[in-house]
Amino acid sequence: MKEKTLHKDDKLKSSDEVNSLILYNDNLNTFDHVIKSLVEVCGHDFIQAEQCALIVHLRGSYEVKTGPKEILNAMSRSLNAKGLNSKVNS
Repeated sequence: MKEKTLHKDDKLKSSDEVNSLILYNDNLNTFDHVIKSLVEVCGHDFIQAEQCALIVHLRGSYEVKTGPKEILNAMSRSLNAKGLNSKVNS
């Protein structure tokens, strides 16, 4: 599978679907593990990852990232490999 390089200036075309990476709460992982995973996998800064982890804990799930489906699927697989529960919604 060929990798595509994304740049911060890249924009989604208006015809592109907006997809969401949803992270679900569990009683197994610590806040520190969730925060570290969001920083490593999703590119969040520490504060953003901490806020997402808290929202997931309080609400049960949260949209932690949006973007192209193939990128989000790779992120979801990485989060799931770290023991977190996530999926991509279109």
